[in-house]
Amino acid sequence: MSFQITIEDTGETFSCNEKKHLLAGMLQLGKKGIPVGCRSGGCGVCKVKILAGQYTSKKMSRDHVTEEEESQGVVLACRVFPQSDVVLSVIGHLHKAITR
Repeated sequence: MSFQITIEDTGETFSCNEKKHLLAGMLQLGKKGIPVGCRSGGCGVCKVKILAGQYTSKKMSRDHVTEEEESQGVVLACRVFPQSDVVLSVIGHLHKAITR
């Protein structure tokens, strides 16, 4: 099942299914908006805050996301899998809005 992911900073959206992490969903569609780094949870470049929606996540580097931050919805986009439509805000530098 595919879910709509909205980047609140720009209002742009992309689709992502529950088997792909948010970053992979964005990249697969050739979109931009969330900064891209190592893609494996170690660098912290793709740090976002989930504002609405359900998700599951894999292990993230505590150097980049503390337990307290994670409990407040701060996660790495490369480690998060949507379980519903998601609204997020980019914490890292939003270099370029999604283009169509």
